[in-house]
Amino acid sequence: MKKSILLVVLLTLVAFVSGAIAAAPPKAAGTAPAPAAPASTKAKVEKFSGEVKNVDAMAKSIVVAKGKEEKTFATDDMTKIMKGKEALKLEDLKAGMNVSIEYKKEMDKNIAVAIKASAPKAAPKKK
Repeated sequence: MKKSILLVVLLTLVAFVSGAIAAAPPKAAGTAPAPAAPASTKAKVEKFSGEVKNVDAMAKSIVVAKGKEEKTFATDDMTKIMKGKEALKLEDLKAGMNVSIEYKKEMDKNIAVAIKASAPKAAPKKK
């Protein structure tokens, strides 16, 4: 008699425990998808190089052409303008200078991050 009561109690206990385990939410052990990475606030930096066509110090902009393609770049206080190791101001850039510009797109504007200038190429000497 004691054995049958013990068996009934044990089976009841197993039934309750297995029911509780089945009702518990599954624990993710690396199988759940990772949360989406937050969107990057930094814009992708692109490059463009060519010849300076126009510099507008008042509007803080520069127009650069490469072949038939022309792009206008806005500058701000964070724009670094260099010629070799020498820092320049926007006003120091002149038409005809060769520049390489690193810029980012913000809406419909190209914002210059860095401008590297070099003197225009000298025309080949004629004999």
